[in-house]
Amino acid sequence: MIDSNQNGVGGWTGKLLRVNLTRGTSEVEGIPHEWLHDYIGGRGLGARYLYEELDPTIDALASDNKLIFATGPLTGTPVPCGARYMVVTKGPLTGAITTSNSGGHWGPELKFAGYDLLILEGAAARPSYLYIYDDHVEIRDASDYWGKGVSNTEDGLREELGLPGLRVACIGPAGENQVLYACIMNDKHRAAGRSGVGAVMGSKNLKAIAVRGTGGVKIADSPAFMKSVWDMRAGMEGNPGKQGFTDYGTAATIDLTNAFGGLPTRNFQQGQFEEAESLNGETIRDTRLVANKACFACTIACGRVCRLGEHADKYMVNMHPRNWKAAGEGPEYEAAWALGADCGVGDLDAVLKANWLCNDLGLDPISMGATLAAAMELYETGVITDDMVEMPLKFGSEEALVRMVEATAYREGFGDELAAGSRRMGEKFDNPDVFMGSKGQEFPAYDPRGFQGMGVAYATCNRGGCHLRAWTPGIESSGEYDPHTPDGKSEWVVPEQNKTTAHDNTGICLFVASAGASPEAFVPCVAAATGVNYTMDDFLKIGERTWNLERLWNLKAGLTKADDTLPKRLLKEKHTDGPSAGVVVQLDKMLPIYYRERGWDNEGVPSQEKLEELGLASL
Repeated sequence: MIDSNQNGVGGWTGKLLRVNLTRGTSEVEGIPHEWLHDYIGGRGLGARYLYEELDPTIDALASDNKLIFATGPLTGTPVPCGARYMVVTKGPLTGAITTSNSGGHWGPELKFAGYDLLILEGAAARPSYLYIYDDHVEIRDASDYWGKGVSNTEDGLREELGLPGLRVACIGPAGENQVLYACIMNDKHRAAGRSGVGAVMGSKNLKAIAVRGTGGVKIADSPAFMKSVWDMRAGMEGNPGKQGFTDYGTAATIDLTNAFGGLPTRNFQQGQFEEAESLNGETIRDTRLVANKACFACTIACGRVCRLGEHADKYMVNMHPRNWKAAGEGPEYEAAWALGADCGVGDLDAVLKANWLCNDLGLDPISMGATLAAAMELYETGVITDDMVEMPLKFGSEEALVRMVEATAYREGFGDELAAGSRRMGEKFDNPDVFMGSKGQEFPAYDPRGFQGMGVAYATCNRGGCHLRAWTPGIESSGEYDPHTPDGKSEWVVPEQNKTTAHDNTGICLFVASAGASPEAFVPCVAAATGVNYTMDDFLKIGERTWNLERLWNLKAGLTKADDTLPKRLLKEKHTDGPSAGVVVQLDKMLPIYYRERGWDNEGVPSQEKLEELGLASL
């Protein structure tokens, strides 16, 4: 039972800003205290508002859809990596609830302006941007920025508004053109990246949200809070996981997944990439890295600022002056895989360039690369022919990689097909099995034939194919579990999903858990910040409550047990060589156990008993 300290309430501002773009109005509202207590903030609080206020059956790109930006009580605090915010909406790529996470500095700035949440409703009549300066809120004309990339948009707004410390979240041309996997970008290179949240923002004719806040974050128990912060920092200091992120970024994971036959290659046709070494963290560090980059309050600095290398002359000038740029951020592991191994491209400079274009044009590099990989497979099997495309879409073509990113953002030529995502593209060309994803969202960089647990994690994720809800390769490569069998995987995935969901509610980065700070280390920070005596049991129950609330929303949207599945390739087709040779994903064994562990019935519907236990029975 949560014991609330009524004498001190902190962490939260207790306020949300609601903006109706159709009417051009804004108002500040109080947030029910019981919702703050029951969900902590972030993803859970945003999901509760979406559940209460939005009909799940609407068209995701209709003006009726709502776009919610949600911080947590630790966002904007000195807790290590307290930079995160969530974007919660109905995703156009999936039709499911989406909860997309971003770091950088924008989330803390929204908190400093005095708001836990920002809820956007309706759609502007013309291209607009939202300007927030503490309690001053204004909808302004964005005609001069429409069509511009992310970098020029942010620079232009900074110059126009002239405020030191201004932070900008915006969409690029991909969001304007409603590419179904467009991102919302902030601080130029940080992304709320998945499920098409940028397309929702584009459908509202909203180019950007410029925020400046001059307040701070109140803390309920400052001495206890600072002790918890320093304890957390001490636990991370010298941790091998933290040091690995700092030294190599997330691309260090390429070596792990490739070694276990779990690095999806050429649209999941193989589990190992022969040129993996040219894309890994060590190669990036030794040949392309200029500097590390950190988000607000980050003690890890996993961000990579890189420069084009030996093949720079091929990508400095290509089609448009924006491509003259020789340096930028990334790639991280997922982008290096999607734009690299999944497309059969081992040219690091091509991957760097394609990733920078994704950032500036506002595209999710996971879905971009995976959709192009599916198209490359269709091209090589003769389904897509030369008269349909401007250049051969062969696996390994760095020219096609770089050009198709640009074509997709502007829906030029075959880019218009790619903009729909690989599920819709595969269905259009009568080859639905080319789609490698679940619930309409392309998988990230883990082949479940190499890591069996990722199969049930992918199939059951509320927002579609995702690795951030239960990342099994770590434990499956540790020797504790056989990575190629289903044994024990569902039993591990369920509590891990609860844990990461509650983590998303706090406003701190998931990476702290891999860098030496488990929830036992940061839950005391949440308790001291808010004045609510959260325990670990409370924390896990909040995660479970949020997960089940999202499930209820999806059921109302029309998703069923049939959506908790995987592509036929993973269920039926075995790798012919490598460590995962002969393996298929045994989802039929894992899914019933998963439902049982969740307290759901055989159709994946939460039981009345489970809903009563979680306080959701009355919804």
